Parts: sequence; C-alpha cells; structure tokens
Amino acid sequence: MKKTPLYLATLFAVLGLQTVSAQINLGEKALGAVQKGVTGLTFSDADAANLSREAVAKMDKENPVADDKDPYTIRLKRVFGKHASEKGLTLNFKVYKLKEVNAFATADGSVRVFAGLMDIMDDNELLAVIGHEIGHVANHDSRDAIKTAYQKEALTDAAASQSASAAKVTDSQLGKIGSALVDSQYSQKQESDADMYSYDFMKRNGYDVNAVESAFTILAKLSEGQQSSFIERMMSSHPDPKKRAANAKARAEKDGLYKPYVKQTAKPAAKKTTTTKKKKKK
Repeated sequence: MKKTPLYLATLFAVLGLQTVSAQINLGEKALGAVQKGVTGLTFSDADAANLSREAVAKMDKENPVADDKDPYTIRLKRVFGKHASEKGLTLNFKVYKLKEVNAFATADGSVRVFAGLMDIMDDNELLAVIGHEIGHVANHDSRDAIKTAYQKEALTDAAASQSASAAKVTDSQLGKIGSALVDSQYSQKQESDADMYSYDFMKRNGYDVNAVESAFTILAKLSEGQQSSFIERMMSSHPDPKKRAANAKARAEKDGLYKPYVKQTAKPAAKKTTTTKKKKKK
C-alpha cells in the first residue's frame, strides 16, 4: 500500500517533471544520450538507502509525527517494536498523525504508518499491512522505486544526467522523490510477492495468518463505501484487494490454518488526527 504521506502538495499526483528544454537547450539526439546515461547509471543499495533516508527526513519535517508519548506511537512500538530487525533489515518506525489510510516503507528501513490505518485495523491486521510494506524493502522493490524516481528527476538536471553514479539532488527534487516513493507503482508480481512475504512473516512469527485476508477485506469494503473515491485513488497502483484477500485465504487453507478471523478488541488512540494542510498557491 503505498500512497500518501506528504500530502506535500502532491497527494495522489503523478511525479511532476519539468521539461528538459526548460532547463537546458538539448536537441533530440542529445536528449536521447542523456536518457541513456540516466538509465544506465550505477545505483547501489547504499545509494537507495541514503537517498531514501534524506527523502524520509524531509517528509518527517513536513508531516505531523506522533511523539514517543503519543498513544499511536506506544501502540506501534508494542505491536511491531520487537521486529525492529527483520531478516537483516534495520527498521525504524514512526506514525504520521493523518486520518488517511496508508503505510509505506523505504529502502533505508524507514516505516511510516498513518493514524488513519491504525484506527481501522486491529494489531494483527496492522502487522499484516506493515509486513507487506517491509516485503517491498526485502525484495528490493523499494530500491528500484527510488532509482526510477531519481532517474526521472535526473532528466531535468544536466549535471546529474551526465554522472555515472547518483548525484546530489536539490531540496525540491528530494520532495518529489519522497512523494514518488509513497506513490510507488509496483508490478502485479511485486505486489503478489510482498503479499506472500506478509503471509510468511505472520506465519513465521506465530501470528494469525487469517489477519492478512481480513486486512485486504477491510480495504475492499472501504473501496465500496463512503470513502470509495479516496480508497480507489489510494489503491490505483495495487491489485484488487478482494482478489488479494482471496489469495491470502487460499494460502491459509492450503496450510490448514484457515478459520474465520475474529477481530481483536479495538484499542483506539485518544488523540485526534489531523489532515495535511494544503499549501497556498503563490
């Protein structure tokens, strides 16, 4: 699930690229050379982690982050704190106090969960969703996503496009890259693999695997209700949640673990969430 934090003026917007001609005067042949150079640039796991870390730091400054004493943070640490190290990944968690239903993870191990998601899911369902996001990091999908975002931004920068490795980006470009990370569009296979990672994570750690089906069922119901327009936009880059719920159920049945999921007693946070304020047009 990937789609929202920054509401940094680019909520649900496609990564906006400035035209190259507005930056530098390139002919068609020269532009082709730039595109070839950007596509072939060396972009290591370390590059992806460093750039992700910078982008997330910017997002953290521009969104309401729950502090250590906040009920949302306390719950997230209780639910997922013991998994700060997952298959060699060092993870760090924070909650964005926004009412939107979302969560994302980046190549540096940053996991950001929206209060809106925590409000509608119990602990096991939340574990399933976060497990899915971590699956994208473990499978290197997040690395590939930030490389793609960087390549698009490099096309607007003559120096970066001619570099053999990732060059320093501007603050504006960093904001666009961060927004693109949250709005990453993964392939059907990548999403399916991340779903499988989530299921395996739940099974490996002794959690109720049926929560995976339940989590996707919740999203499917939201897509049909009053929040349908919001959820449809949020899920536009993802496979049908009904199908994903059915796939999770099929896996549980195959493992002999399926049973109707009983939702845990909700433990809502006391503090009120907020929505991101839109930036005023200059």
